Amino acid sequence: MSRWILHADLDQFLAAAELLRRPELAGRPLVVGGDAGQLDDPHARTVVATASYEARGYGVRSGMPMRLARRRLAETDAVFLPSDTTYYEQVSDEVMRLLRGLGEPVEVIGWDEAFVGTDGDPRELAHRIRGTVATTGLSCAVGIGDNTLRAKTATGYAKPGGIAELTAANWFATLGADPPEALPGIGRATARALAELGITTVTRLAESRPGDVAARLGPNRGPYYVSLGRGMGRTELETGPWVPRSRSRETTFPTDLTDRAALHTELRTLAHRVAADVAAEDRDCVRVGIRVRTRSFRTTTRSRALDPPGRGADAIADVAAQLLDELDPDRPVRLLGVRAELTEPA
Repeated sequence: MSRWILHADLDQFLAAAELLRRPELAGRPLVVGGDAGQLDDPHARTVVATASYEARGYGVRSGMPMRLARRRLAETDAVFLPSDTTYYEQVSDEVMRLLRGLGEPVEVIGWDEAFVGTDGDPRELAHRIRGTVATTGLSCAVGIGDNTLRAKTATGYAKPGGIAELTAANWFATLGADPPEALPGIGRATARALAELGITTVTRLAESRPGDVAARLGPNRGPYYVSLGRGMGRTELETGPWVPRSRSRETTFPTDLTDRAALHTELRTLAHRVAADVAAEDRDCVRVGIRVRTRSFRTTTRSRALDPPGRGADAIADVAAQLLDELDPDRPVRLLGVRAELTEPA
């Protein structure tokens, strides 16, 4: 348990990693996403994985269709690069190795994020973190908090490259009047559901009765969202090697699909790829989820436990197929994804 939790978030990570090996591109709008073959295909329906700050100045954002990003950057000297997962993992591993060298507990939570705990001066450690990351040619923002949630939320106020602090003392003064979407883990769909309950600010969410929110959003998610509003988070870090909690595959179709049989064929193909990823991890799948995005860009997810847990491709595909039938999309489908949540590694 640490008195202070710091959240280090690498700025524009994928774009910044590309600039390490292509420094001549500095200052130009840079967009990363898709693979090499898709980038040259004007009909490919890839999405932006990361946009540099220069590209964001033109309204380009992560998750945006690549074709729209190209239109917004048509009059610029923008550069579009394919994603290179292996390279990004190498860059991330080096940064996390350096953070662990600071002598404080570190919990890696992704390629570009880590929590660092300390009982010492958090501001001094925040400056050391930024200086350590800078030795790699990258930059990071650091959020300081008295738990993981407040530290991660503080990082949003620190970007890019700064330091911000959120604790119980200034939580509501800082974001109490903000919409619930200001909190990590609450997206537009959840915010709409909360608004139907009259919950339109973080303070209103914190003051809500968990049972009332559970009646609308479910017995697990309802109380969880109320805890987010109250700024509740962990003070203990998991310092073991970072391992993925899930594996997923998704595809964006060249043409929207309406035929249910075709959707099931694509879904089963994705599920078998996910099953292969699960087997490669030598772990079992405990829960299967699907993600469906329609022509209108409405995205819906649904998940269910795999009982018993396992790694069989057909078992994972069968649960995914059941979820698709239950979801019953009534509009042409643009994107389809399958996710497997994994058991803890041995």
